[in-house]
Amino acid sequence: MKVKANGIELNIEQSGPQGAPCVTLVTGITNDHTLWEDNVAALSANHRLIRIDSRGHGLSDSSPAPYSLKTLVADVVGVWDALNIERSVVGGLGLGGIVAAETALTHPARVSGVVPISCRARMVPEYRTMWQPLIDKAKAGGVAAIAETTLGRWFAEEFRAAHPDVIERMRAAILRTRLDGYLGCIAALLELDWADRLGTFRMPVMYVSGELDRVGAPAQVVQAMCDATPGATHAVLPGATHISVVSNPEAFNQAMLGFLARL
Repeated sequence: MKVKANGIELNIEQSGPQGAPCVTLVTGITNDHTLWEDNVAALSANHRLIRIDSRGHGLSDSSPAPYSLKTLVADVVGVWDALNIERSVVGGLGLGGIVAAETALTHPARVSGVVPISCRARMVPEYRTMWQPLIDKAKAGGVAAIAETTLGRWFAEEFRAAHPDVIERMRAAILRTRLDGYLGCIAALLELDWADRLGTFRMPVMYVSGELDRVGAPAQVVQAMCDATPGATHAVLPGATHISVVSNPEAFNQAMLGFLARL
């Protein structure tokens, strides 16, 4: 369904009991709500699960690029307002994890727990420089032009060969992304800078990383974030690459349900 939030129509998918504690999931760049397909059954059994398509992604409307992190946070809060949700756990992957963290830091009264997945707290040169060639390629040939490069970065070759159905699902999400959404969300990602606020979370935090993620959010980088966050925990998903909730959904579900049970 679509809801009006922050001046735009955003697509959301709801699962689970309406009166149960809420969990909101935010996707990264060129992902949409289908990212969480392997997590829905586990997470919605005892929780109201909200999956948001970021602006310009999935079935949400787009707006002209660039976007800011402030705008993407306002989108999440706007969805809660539209659905009369006072408090929620919020998690997300990649840019979605950054948005989840920023939402928790700037709207602590609305957030009961935060789960940043496969993301960083500080921009570093090698991560920043990765994006310009992709921007140039997408501007020249559309988002389809970066699809195979993106899939290759997300998943190990062995996983791609063993799970062609999953790869097709992820490719379809990439191809649903509008160019404004792609460029807009990269602009927001490049604002990344919450490392100096890691000690200020006012709710439980669980970081998640993929054991084999080498570029997006290596486990050692995420562990350093965890160490700087009082009381935080860090779940490293065995054998998982950057899109960790897809490459090892069972481990993610177990970690997430454990976190939710402690709230």
